[in-house]
Amino acid sequence: MRDQPNKPNYLAHLAKDIPAGLVVFFVALPLCLGISLASGAPLFAGIVTGIVGGVLVSWLSGSQLSVSGPAAGLTVIVLNGIATLGSYEAFLMAVVLAGVLQLVLGFIKAGVIGLYFPSSVIKGMLAAIGLILILKQIPHFMGADEDFFGEMNFLQPDGRNTFSGISYAFSTIQVGALLIGFISLMIILLWDNPKIKSHKILSFVPGALLAVVASILVNLLFISYFPELAVSASHLVNLPVIDGFNGLVNELTFMSFDQLANPSLYIVAFTIAIVASLETLLSVEAIDKLDPHKRRTPNNRELKAQGVGNIVAGLLGGLPMTAVIVRGSTNVSAGAQTKVSAFVHGLFLALSVLILAQFMNLIPLSALAAVLLVVGFKLTKPILYRTQFKLGHEQFIPFIVTVLAILFTDLLVGICIGLSVGIFFILKANYISPYFFHKEAHKDKDIIRIKLSEHVSFLNKASIVLTLERLPNNSHVIIDGGNSEYIDYDVLEAIQNFKESAKERNIFVEVIHVDEVPVTHMH
Repeated sequence: MRDQPNKPNYLAHLAKDIPAGLVVFFVALPLCLGISLASGAPLFAGIVTGIVGGVLVSWLSGSQLSVSGPAAGLTVIVLNGIATLGSYEAFLMAVVLAGVLQLVLGFIKAGVIGLYFPSSVIKGMLAAIGLILILKQIPHFMGADEDFFGEMNFLQPDGRNTFSGISYAFSTIQVGALLIGFISLMIILLWDNPKIKSHKILSFVPGALLAVVASILVNLLFISYFPELAVSASHLVNLPVIDGFNGLVNELTFMSFDQLANPSLYIVAFTIAIVASLETLLSVEAIDKLDPHKRRTPNNRELKAQGVGNIVAGLLGGLPMTAVIVRGSTNVSAGAQTKVSAFVHGLFLALSVLILAQFMNLIPLSALAAVLLVVGFKLTKPILYRTQFKLGHEQFIPFIVTVLAILFTDLLVGICIGLSVGIFFILKANYISPYFFHKEAHKDKDIIRIKLSEHVSFLNKASIVLTLERLPNNSHVIIDGGNSEYIDYDVLEAIQNFKESAKERNIFVEVIHVDEVPVTHMH
């Protein structure tokens, strides 16, 4: 699949990308540590993957805004994989093999599957993750965080579920952590004010950074003057402190080859490759929906980038990686413009390990919970539900089923349920050739006429999107829906997105007899 036609000017957006990268780093740091703990892997393994995802995969990927790292959705697979293969060293071999498989998937163009995810299901996934972020951060916000930071499943490792975990948190509130959470939340909301955003110097400082610094100062104040309010070590970031280069080498784990003859190794590798690829494709589709510039990520290039990332992470002792929606949506919410922000987040992860660990370990988790509460709300705003409802039951039912299914199970099970419902509505529509393509050569520019057929269903979306992507730059395109009795919302949205992005390729788009649809800018 082709890369984006115009490469962004990375230097021009540094004023937005560096602060955004810093915000993503603050969120990613405890997520990397939490996912390591939940996976039964060495604590350092998640950080290694976060660094590789930021420093390497950000540049290999064609996505400008997605952020890669260890994913909560893979924790059960990692936990079971380590148990099956007998050691973490043997499991690392499976991570490397999974990376090789992802490279193969990229080269055979398996990424096209990403074009077949219905828009309603992707939006449902974003809304569900927003809801889960809010519900899961409430206990951390109150200093009652017994489960790992970044845990996303309905049934929690401590035996509670999302809702009983909140009611338990109310009975074990740590007042100091709650005060710090409130102060952090107020700072972030205040900093989101348009007056501050329009100020040249103040807009450069992200509210999340101010909130984190304030949270450290408030907690140091508590320690000195109000020890009963001081946040205990279990509710702070807990990064391993590394002493010099030898200490770093000692923290790294390297793979062993002693399970190469074990068929289970290849089953674990295949499982990681398929689940990580599916989660990545869902994530980049979702982040593309959030992108205010409506840029589209080349899916096959993304699979190759993830493949290389998993090979390198496995060689260095890291967990398997995916593109992660929580980090990507935090990135969009923080105002990132290009992949520089993901790279900056990776650099800060590396620095935090090498020289900033003692400072990072002063950060209360309730301050980081405040950051994620705001990100969660932006993903699941009430207007999103109203917009989907107004689009009719074919869009709303798959959307709301996806939200509820993810909320009460986990990401992958919920997505499968949402896709099943989406496919049911798709199969009600007839599948016929979606358009007639005619090209006329003119002196100034080619005129390309795309005449849509009588019935254009979601199944036609992929071929229409690929056709529009392959149109030559500097052409004149006429998209004519005069013969169409029905055009699926997803196809209308794809045409609308193409119309918005075509200007960057100097393509003049003329749309006749095709309804305009509200394209939700979810940022």
